[in-house]
Amino acid sequence: MVYITEDLIRRRAEHNECEIFSLEEVSLHQQDIERIEHLDRWCRELRILYLQNNLIPRIENVGRLKKLEYLNLALNNIEVIENLEGCESLQKLDLTVNFVGRLSSVESLRHNIHLRELFLVGNPCTRFEGYRQFVVAALPQLKSLDGTEISRSERIRASQGLEEVRRRVAEQEQEYLRRRAEEARRKEAGVEEEKKERKPGFDGRWYTDINNTASPESEENKENRELKENPKNLEEDEEQREREFWHTLCSFTPESRLEAHRHLEEKRRAKEKGKEKKPKAPRTLITADGRVLNINEPKLDFSLTEDEENNTIILDLEVYRHMDTSLIDVDVQPSYARVTVKGKIFQVVLPAEVKPDSSTAQRSQTTGHLLLTMPRAEGEIKVTKTIPSPPRVCQNRRGGGLSEDNQRKNNVPERLEVDPSKRTAVDLANIVPRQGAKEGPLEASRLAPPPAEDHFSEGWISDRRLAQSRRGWPEICEGPSI
Repeated sequence: MVYITEDLIRRRAEHNECEIFSLEEVSLHQQDIERIEHLDRWCRELRILYLQNNLIPRIENVGRLKKLEYLNLALNNIEVIENLEGCESLQKLDLTVNFVGRLSSVESLRHNIHLRELFLVGNPCTRFEGYRQFVVAALPQLKSLDGTEISRSERIRASQGLEEVRRRVAEQEQEYLRRRAEEARRKEAGVEEEKKERKPGFDGRWYTDINNTASPESEENKENRELKENPKNLEEDEEQREREFWHTLCSFTPESRLEAHRHLEEKRRAKEKGKEKKPKAPRTLITADGRVLNINEPKLDFSLTEDEENNTIILDLEVYRHMDTSLIDVDVQPSYARVTVKGKIFQVVLPAEVKPDSSTAQRSQTTGHLLLTMPRAEGEIKVTKTIPSPPRVCQNRRGGGLSEDNQRKNNVPERLEVDPSKRTAVDLANIVPRQGAKEGPLEASRLAPPPAEDHFSEGWISDRRLAQSRRGWPEICEGPSI
């Protein structure tokens, strides 16, 4: 049941800056309201009030609205026109498609001297014989009835036979009320019979053999299991019940309207319940055995590269450009990196161990990308335990023990050396042989020339050839001709 609350009226008074004491117009239609209340105390300045398409069974609590000019109560469950004598300024009353069967209650509007328009289309009283003549004669201030203007001649004819029309209307009212009472009794009897058929025993089932009677709980579990195993049967039963409900003939009464409304409300709630998202199971980020999983819930593009020069691992995550940085949370661990973007987790396993304390996170102001720079932990010097090998014992020529050369080799790392005799380039420093300290000029001149096969040896050239080459002369090679 929906009630008229202060919060509801304030939400409907946005055009008046949510002020309700000075409100002149309010629309409370299609709110499933079942009672009019509080409006005569909170909104004394009301001029227009919309209450159509609700479940209001009675007109009440509007007598203090002295400035009310238009009241719309169409599509409700009103059966009697009453409690409108205090609405001194009422000019238009709309009671379309209600259940007004007491046509004589229209005479209560005689005190509303400013009433000009009245709508009773779709009510049971409109089927009475002499309906329009009775209303036109009972309310001389009316200018229009059910959207049709009342002429002067029609008013004169209606007033001439008012007594006879009033008598016929009273008889039809009594007949209508009698039928309504019979329908109400029949409805109550049908409900009781349905309850008896539904629950013939103490638990709603018939039992013929006490010894073979199964427990109610087991039977109920069996039915539930059958429904779960056969969902198609459940859908077919639901469709069958829905078809029977709407195709079953029933009289148009306030009770039938309430029943249809409750049926639609139950269907709407069931549909909303079916649409409710079930809580997702917590996502597994790390397995029970400690294995980290790769996860990309926000579905962002990324690139994971290794910078060998700086010995770092770089993660470039393409975060949305216009998203606030406060919605991003970064967590770097030695073996993985985790980024939370608007509650969605991005997690990637790193190819090598990194140092979280030295890692940095930067975001581009142009593209919005998030850049994580994580130094590798392998750059540090790690102490490793090695098994020492037994030293080789080398005996010296003169005696036992290790030689000095072997001791030096054990302490100093060995390096490869190139034999100077294997050089292919010409050594210009040894082109001219130097004279020894003890050699005189005669001894140097007496030196025999090298053999013929050595004329073209590497690093050798005669003095005369050198002198000629310096002067630009042609080179002459001494010795036997080749």
